[in-house]
Amino acid sequence: MSQTQQASTARTGKPLERWLRTQAGAVRKLLLGSVALYVFDGLLLIGQAWLLARVIAAVAIQGQSLVAVWPWMWAVLVVFGVRALVTPPADMLAFEAGARVRLAVRERLVAQLQALGPVWARSQRSGAIAQTVTDGVEALEAYYHGYLPQIARAAFVPLAILVVVYPFDWVSGVIFTLTAPLIPLFMVLIGKGTAALNQHQWRQLTRLSAHFFDVIEGLTTLKLFGASRRQAAVVARISQTYRSNTMKVLRVAFLSALMLEFLATIAIAMVAVYIGFRLYYGEMAFLPGLFVLLLAPEFYRPLRDMGTQYHARMEAIGAAEQLVALFKRPAPTARAQSGSERLPQDVKLSQVALHDVYFAYESGPPVLENISLTLRRGKRVALIGPSGAGKTTIAQLLLGFVQPDAGHIRADDRDLSNIAQADWLARVAWVGQQPTLFHGSIADNIRLGVPEADAAAVRRAAALANAVDFIEALPAGYDTVIGDAGKGLSGGEIQRIALARAFLKQADVVVLDEPGASLDAETEALVAEAVARLARERITLTIAHRLATVRRADHIVVLESGRIVEQGAPDALLATASRYARMLAIYGGDADGATP
Repeated sequence: MSQTQQASTARTGKPLERWLRTQAGAVRKLLLGSVALYVFDGLLLIGQAWLLARVIAAVAIQGQSLVAVWPWMWAVLVVFGVRALVTPPADMLAFEAGARVRLAVRERLVAQLQALGPVWARSQRSGAIAQTVTDGVEALEAYYHGYLPQIARAAFVPLAILVVVYPFDWVSGVIFTLTAPLIPLFMVLIGKGTAALNQHQWRQLTRLSAHFFDVIEGLTTLKLFGASRRQAAVVARISQTYRSNTMKVLRVAFLSALMLEFLATIAIAMVAVYIGFRLYYGEMAFLPGLFVLLLAPEFYRPLRDMGTQYHARMEAIGAAEQLVALFKRPAPTARAQSGSERLPQDVKLSQVALHDVYFAYESGPPVLENISLTLRRGKRVALIGPSGAGKTTIAQLLLGFVQPDAGHIRADDRDLSNIAQADWLARVAWVGQQPTLFHGSIADNIRLGVPEADAAAVRRAAALANAVDFIEALPAGYDTVIGDAGKGLSGGEIQRIALARAFLKQADVVVLDEPGASLDAETEALVAEAVARLARERITLTIAHRLATVRRADHIVVLESGRIVEQGAPDALLATASRYARMLAIYGGDADGATP
């Protein structure tokens, strides 16, 4: 990696670590408790070393019997026992702190994704988002349960040992004092390169995850067009790059560990040689010399452990780069509903009206201009027009995912922008051409919007959606488990489950995107019957692509280039030289002119 890239990484690393430390505020008590126990364990370690030195000196040098030193040996056993009781709670507190931060960050991340909304999500790579939510968040945990407590431990325990050692042997204390800073110094010097490599590695992993996810999602299309082998080669090439980068990170990590162990070993050896010569020439008593020798490895152990945990810090910074970027991203749905007005639960909406609505995506050209349209309860409105005319954007506006730049939308006498988004989402339902079903039972998929619904309510919704016959014919009926995206069901069966969701939710406003498309005649008739039943007592808007759907509507709206060019009843429009009439004459059954 170039020096410019390393400098850039160093500049971004400090803000990222500040962000990581900010997240620790919510678990400060747990971390302080863990650090206090670790520090207490360090004090016990010093006492343990003194007791062991006292016992060995009494037996080996003073010639005392084991019976004479039993009180000291009992004290050693007590210290061992107390340390054994102190360490597990300290580890548990640190682990709990890391787990809580991980859960809190993931909850905030999911909330941020929800705030960004489906409009933003459609422009992103699903694999990259999934990798950030899963592996990216998991990589943070070691920073809190390993690195932060170890910093405090490395700061206090060596200092406590120095305070004890200097009165016994000031020369050994000087050696400790001079050599101790070398370990964190080399750790930081090597860590600078590791930080750059780790952040680069996380970017590579994000790209690999995104591409691999896309390949899996489109595997059928790739095989049909003979492109699966090419994509397999691309995945192999990206994987090879990721493997190579991983080995670079490991090489630096192993070099760092080697340097830390080498420095600590040399320092301990210096102390041991110096004490050995002083003992040999009789310049030092055996007890203090042995005591200092027992403490020497323990003096450097927290520093070496901090070096090990330093790599957890590097990995957390690498993962935090993706997380912080996602948290800081200004949502294109910043214009989404932010009101707080509550909708009375016992009041049913009678109409939704768009008045002179203007909308553009992120300072781009206008998608909708001067849109005025009224949707009434019990009246089926069909929205038609060529691809790119703005039909989907109108659906997004009605669902409340975005708000108009100009004009307003009113639900009865309430402005939609003033209504709490949760209240509005509870009043709307969406049935698309390709509804999303999730892995789980059919009953759970139907009660997606009403998780507390009982079995009887689920059956009633299925009956209204003409889905009872095929569901009860399945081996486990409503408890039949289906795969992701409805694997195991036909397109018509998936559509009817989606319609059952809408019936169960009892939403006031239902937006449909040609639910009968790509179905056989018999299944289409069942879906059409269910849609007609759904629309009787609801405010409905159908994005129509087919002649049969348009003719079932009570009101037709023709959209071109983001403007309503005409609207009216189907028969009335056909009786005039309307765009709708010309569209049907040219394209036949395809109302949006996608395929003549």
